[in-house]
Amino acid sequence: WNFIPKNLFEQFRRIANFYFLIIFLVQLIIDTPTSPMTSGLPLFFVITVTAIKQGYEDWIRHKADNAVNQCPVHVTQHGKVVRKQSQKLRVGDIVQVKEDETFPCDLILLSTSREDGTCFVTTASLDGESSHKTYYAVQDTKAFNTAEEVDTLHSTIECEQPHKHINKCSILQTLTIPLGSENLLLRGATLKNTEYIHAVVIYTGMETKMALNYQSKSQKRSAVEKSMNAYLIVYLCILISKALINTVLKYVWQANPNRDEPWYNQKTETERQRHLIRAFTDFLAFMVLFNYIIPVSMYVTVEMQKFLGSYFILWDDDMFDEELGEGPLVNTSDLNEELGQVEYVFTDKTGTLTENNMELRECCVDGHVYCTCVSHQEREELFFRALCLCHTVQVKEEETVDGIKRGIYQGKSTSFYISSSPDEVALVEGMKRSINLLNLKTCNVVFLCAFVFILPRFELLEVLNFDSVRRRMSVIVRSSSGEYYLFCKGADSSVFPRVVSGKLEQVRARVEHNAVEGLRTLCVAYKKLTHEEYEETCHLLNSAKLALRERDKKLAEAYDVIEKDFILLGATAVEDRLQDKAADTIESLHKAGMKVWVLTGDKMETAAATCYASKLFHRNTQILELTTKRTEEQSLHDMLTRADTFTHTCRSHRLSDDYQDYGLIIDGATLSAVLKPTQEGTSNGGNYKEIFLEICRNCSAVLCCRMAPLQKAQIVKLIKASKEHPITLAIGDGANDVSMILEAHVGIGIMGKEGRQAARNSDYAITKFKHLKKMLLVHGHYYYIRIAELVQYFFYKNVCFIFPQFLYQFFCGFSQQPLYDTAYLTLYNISFTSLPILLYSLMEQHINMDILKRDPSLYRDIAKNSLLRWPTFIYWTFLGVFDAMVFFFGAFFLFDNTTFTSNGQDTHPSSHDSLQGQMNEQEDTWIKHFTLFGTVHVELKRIYSETFNLKEKLEAFSTNKVYFSDSLT
Repeated sequence: WNFIPKNLFEQFRRIANFYFLIIFLVQLIIDTPTSPMTSGLPLFFVITVTAIKQGYEDWIRHKADNAVNQCPVHVTQHGKVVRKQSQKLRVGDIVQVKEDETFPCDLILLSTSREDGTCFVTTASLDGESSHKTYYAVQDTKAFNTAEEVDTLHSTIECEQPHKHINKCSILQTLTIPLGSENLLLRGATLKNTEYIHAVVIYTGMETKMALNYQSKSQKRSAVEKSMNAYLIVYLCILISKALINTVLKYVWQANPNRDEPWYNQKTETERQRHLIRAFTDFLAFMVLFNYIIPVSMYVTVEMQKFLGSYFILWDDDMFDEELGEGPLVNTSDLNEELGQVEYVFTDKTGTLTENNMELRECCVDGHVYCTCVSHQEREELFFRALCLCHTVQVKEEETVDGIKRGIYQGKSTSFYISSSPDEVALVEGMKRSINLLNLKTCNVVFLCAFVFILPRFELLEVLNFDSVRRRMSVIVRSSSGEYYLFCKGADSSVFPRVVSGKLEQVRARVEHNAVEGLRTLCVAYKKLTHEEYEETCHLLNSAKLALRERDKKLAEAYDVIEKDFILLGATAVEDRLQDKAADTIESLHKAGMKVWVLTGDKMETAAATCYASKLFHRNTQILELTTKRTEEQSLHDMLTRADTFTHTCRSHRLSDDYQDYGLIIDGATLSAVLKPTQEGTSNGGNYKEIFLEICRNCSAVLCCRMAPLQKAQIVKLIKASKEHPITLAIGDGANDVSMILEAHVGIGIMGKEGRQAARNSDYAITKFKHLKKMLLVHGHYYYIRIAELVQYFFYKNVCFIFPQFLYQFFCGFSQQPLYDTAYLTLYNISFTSLPILLYSLMEQHINMDILKRDPSLYRDIAKNSLLRWPTFIYWTFLGVFDAMVFFFGAFFLFDNTTFTSNGQDTHPSSHDSLQGQMNEQEDTWIKHFTLFGTVHVELKRIYSETFNLKEKLEAFSTNKVYFSDSLT
């Protein structure tokens, strides 16, 4: 019900709409030379069309809201399962969720269909990860599996007020049981690989963690829209100047009574009096007379052009992905022309430049490399046993992820692996292929079977889950012979410092070699535990898990104590292949004048190898490193100063033969030091940011590795705020890329294997990185050219239309006499000139599409808003003034044989006519004369505008032919 007032408020925040509203009110209040309809009708048309468009979008959102709010949910009541709308759920209700269903609110897991009380969940809509995570039921309730049993529960859940980080404890009967994140199922997540669960509602609606973490999108405005607003202010100043000049000249003209008093209509004494209020009303009247210099219909025409033009991306068959069965998406059409102005491209690596399709390439055990191996040596057996046990992989028959069915081969269901990490799946699949092992996980017992030999049976006792801070995971298992093992795998930087024995140097060398080759590496280690050590470990873990305060911190401390004194077994190397035509796309973006930065969380060696493979770096590129390893050797200040000197020398020799190309690599820790507001202990405090920006400007490419999601957004914001204020684009496929996608001027999401979070939060979504080339070089180029000519033409045609009205006042004694009929004033902007330029701005292709793709350097011709700079704007304005003078004086001399004198008298009056009859006849003739004069003006402008469009088209066609001939030559 409140759509109309809210929509009107938003629309009248625009300068042009608010201005015309004021003009319309002035026309209603005072006596003006034109009818209020001349301003009211165009304004009503613009407001109505915009409201219909936005109302349709709001209706679509309303339908989506209803689909969620009215979704049926199964609730346990009085020992029976009944259906209920999700919007009617209340805190304390016990719901039953089945496999592949989405959780309607935040829930505490009570019981599951699995004997061990676990369930598996995908959180793609929350964090973008489509991998499966394990959650655990409350120990005291996991045996309640039926609706009747669940209905007998009488318990109290105590938790804090809703906020982003939820701390809670559960009171069941007389025991206080602390609940952790492993018991909390968040709204928006989906149940997988579990038949059903029972859970109790704790937060609903806007109190859910998903709703509390909503991040509102900032209002993004294109460079063209900013130019439009600046031009409107200039034209508003011109309008005020014209009204002021005419007001002054009117009173100068009226200083001679004979000029202002026709012989047939002399003024009274009251009318001859001059006062300030009358002068002000005259000024407002002139403002109304000349107000059409402001193009009120420009905004609605621009919106229609953007909305209709966005379908060219949706209809592009070249950007359709056969594998996914999807094409590109346009989440907002307001930034179409911004695609043609991009200067910086910030891209993620994994899943964006690479396929995010992991495959095990090799294993290094004690320094020995195995590509395909079956070995029965003790160390090798321990290594492979660790890989088979230390994971969270599950077996799945068939599932659908984002509409794509997995586990179907030739129409039949086949089992496949699912996990919280694609690396884990690659390792287990690699083990299965290499040594023909079949890994089955049932309850807390792990069985390992082989066709050649039988490995012992192991019982899984504890899982120390992976987290981004530790960058490792561990499991504690017990063999059938009663021995306890702790197996650990993780990043080299987190495992090597905890190793006390093993072939450390040999494995380290192999890890560094694989990282340079672009492979993702993991290190594997283990240690044996005595029964006493295991009991102590369990006590330490249980104490941390039962802590009511700072549980996460105490768990981290417990993990730190447990995971040490390892024996290094070896390392694995997993390949993540480069996407098809990723290198060609980056090369084309460079030729188009864009700078490409890679922002990734991977280690420097792996990321650098990908940059070389994707042609971001070339073999002759000299790399400057600003990393933690380098800062240990010399101070950050010295590193920055040295790099700045190198790149300045590079810029001074850019056009010479000895030009050296530079690339920059920086890691997250060094970036944090660079971005600190002050640098204590240095005389150069606070200037590191500027030095860093200067280095980046002089480098052809930049790689930022070991980056946190918020650091990615900081980098984008830093470049946006630099003195050049460049247009930025961010592209990624995961939830960790959402922050930089929202921060950039243009955000593009890739519909990859990490869910749809990035695609949903982006302005545009594509299926592959290679489609970015056509989106920018072709669609972006066309969009900018079309919208720029549309805006230029609108200002031009309004100058042509209203400047003759200004000139006409010099011939009518500044009497505020309108030159045009009311119908022409109303229809000129709405239909006569808007529709032809709208069609032109939708279909114009000044250069063939194939040429734009073949020659990326053409993108440079439209860079930095080149078609809407001030010299171009002034040229179009003076062109409009010149054409207006041609129209006015051409029509003036055409009507130069009039029988009227300058004071309105007929030079040949009939002797037999009465004076009153002569006056009436002269008045009718005079009105017809002015009507015809104004009509000729409008028709001349209408015909000229259509001819102008044709002329532009022919010029573009001839230019295209010339360019094609040159390219052939």
